[in-house]
Parts: sequence; structure tokens; C-alpha cells
Amino acid sequence: MVEKFLEGNRAFIENDFQKDNEHYQKLATSQSPESLWIACSDSRVNPERIVSAKMGEIFVHRNIGNIVAKNDPNLGCVLEYAVGHLKVKYIIICGHSDCGAMKALDADMSDEEYISTWLKHSQEVKETVEGEYGTPAECADLAARKKEIELENIRVQLENLRSYSPGKGCRRRGQNRTPWFIL
Repeated sequence: MVEKFLEGNRAFIENDFQKDNEHYQKLATSQSPESLWIACSDSRVNPERIVSAKMGEIFVHRNIGNIVAKNDPNLGCVLEYAVGHLKVKYIIICGHSDCGAMKALDADMSDEEYISTWLKHSQEVKETVEGEYGTPAECADLAARKKEIELENIRVQLENLRSYSPGKGCRRRGQNRTPWFIL
């Protein structure tokens, strides 16, 4: 496995780094991304790849379930740095389909110490969706319920983002002309 990664690095140097050396030389001493991207740690969701961004265009914070936990010092530090120092114009909260964290939240199946503790930050997501769709046993359309959990999680994380001083001005896309952009 390590050899595969080393070979991939050699290919990157030959195919990307050498062909756009000026870009990478600039990145060696500074960065100026336009966006902070808050995403799930899921290996299938690679922010730069899914939007065809070049290295250095996105400042990324990832965690299980793209959760914006209130009073999280790690996320607080990322927000302060991205907004205050890097001067990002946009904050994007990116959820995704078939999210294992949202499935675990919905099923109450996580008895692991850290996962269950982390998912409590999204408990209101489950409560909101159960109010609309009922429990999984009561729901007639489980696919719609699953999708609604993923979408509601993004809405809740947007609200949680506003609990941080750098996130107070955030708005959903289309609400006004503020420089903040949330998916």
C-alpha cells in the first residue's frame, strides 16, 4: 500500500508539479483560498476533486458527518484562521448521500465511545426528521427519510456555524448579497 502512495506521489511530481511549477512554487510560501469547505471525512467525498479545484483554492475542514459542533475548539480555530487570516469569501458546508454518520445517527447503532458522543451534536436532526416522517419503523418512504436526514443535517450545521463569531454573518445561498455562501 505504501508503495502505491509513493508511486502516486512520483506521478504527481511528473504530471502536475513539473507542468505547473510556477503555481506550486507560489503555494510553497503562501496560500489564498477563496473558500472554507466543511465536509465529511468520507473517503468518497474529495472536495477538490468534486469541484475540479486546483491545489490551494479550498481550505478544508473534515470530520465525521460534516458536523459543526458548537464550542468545538478545533473548528473554532479553523474558522478564525480561514476568515481572519486567509480572508476566505465563502464557507461551504457539504453533506453527501449515503452518509454513514447520518445512518448511524438515525439507527442509534453506534455504541462506540467517540462516534456516539460526536453524533450527539446532530441529535436535533434526527428529532426534526422523526417529527416529519416518524421513526424508521413508521415511515412509508425510507429513501426520502434518509435523504431528509442528510439535508436537515446541513441546515442544522448552518445554524451551528452562526454560533461562532466568524460565522455570525453567514447566510444561505440566495438569501442576500453577503459574501458568505453555504450549501
